[in-house]
Amino acid sequence: MFVLTEFKDVVKIPPSKFNLNIKDAITDELNRKLSNKVFINVGLCIALYDILDIKDSYIFPGDDGASHTVVIFRFVVFRPFVEEIIVGKIRNCSLEGVQVSLEYFDDILIPPNKLQQKSRFDQMEQVWIWEYVDVESGAKTDLFLDKDELIRFRVVQEVFVEDVPTKPAISADGIEVPETSFTPYSLIGGIDEPGLGVLSWWG
Repeated sequence: MFVLTEFKDVVKIPPSKFNLNIKDAITDELNRKLSNKVFINVGLCIALYDILDIKDSYIFPGDDGASHTVVIFRFVVFRPFVEEIIVGKIRNCSLEGVQVSLEYFDDILIPPNKLQQKSRFDQMEQVWIWEYVDVESGAKTDLFLDKDELIRFRVVQEVFVEDVPTKPAISADGIEVPETSFTPYSLIGGIDEPGLGVLSWWG
């Protein structure tokens, strides 16, 4: 679920941090700059793991006095592999499926076609229900995917969306329309097999 990824970047350290040990100052800046940032085909950056190499620092004329240092480092990155099984918490349900949260990552969707067979959506309760049938007795039981329940799912697909610069949209009366937000990294999960789904189902 978590991987170590090597990066190379130029770290800018403002004069206000010159009193710090250079390694501490670089650590602060890298965490501030990269934590919670998504890199396409890399994943979601969580926190700095270690610094592999610190090159010479330079202060450029006419700049604000900050130092610029090339640093090679490793970051802890969230990127589960496809087929990995993860436990999360149900955030909410809608016709689109079940949204799952890992607390630090919320962009996980289990679509209707990846729920247990014979699942239905209750519009009044806004919840998905698995119409479970006992193989031996034939007894039917409604099993609910309630909000905040722990759920075990399999990662079936990861989706990266690159932010491509576009011209601002203008409405008919000449007013600039705000850009719509997008999700740079999301996961598609599935619970359509035995042992997966709400943990309480399986005792």
